[in-house]
Amino acid sequence: MKKLKVSLLFLAAVMSGSAFAQDLSGTWQQIDDKTGSPKAVIEIRKEANQTYTGKIVKVTPRPGYTPRELCNKCPAPYTNQPILGMDVLKGLKHIEGTNNYDKGRIIDPLAGRVYDTKIRLNASGKRLTLRAYMGVSTLGRSQTWIRIN
Repeated sequence: MKKLKVSLLFLAAVMSGSAFAQDLSGTWQQIDDKTGSPKAVIEIRKEANQTYTGKIVKVTPRPGYTPRELCNKCPAPYTNQPILGMDVLKGLKHIEGTNNYDKGRIIDPLAGRVYDTKIRLNASGKRLTLRAYMGVSTLGRSQTWIRIN
């Protein structure tokens, strides 16, 4: 009986950790995949339609880089929109029973390009891997984002 109680407690702890890990909502530090430097702080929120949207809430200064204020090469509706406060991630949907999300779109406000995106959240819920691509996922690039408490 004692082993059963311990097993049930362990199972409950694992399941509650998984439930937390499945929610992207929160604040994330975006890490540049080329330099490894912090790039921006993104706040992800869950919308009423059960999709996730991410907004730039802070641009992290980097050595040798002058931050751009406007998204001047971006397609409509992003054209000439301020980068700070911009919703850069939209439409991301959770895949039931997993820590994966897909069917999202992300804009790179520095290049003015919009990409398909998918995300995999790690088991602890503290890191995610975002994959941005055009057409085929294998031809894209990945970034790591770290949850900010």
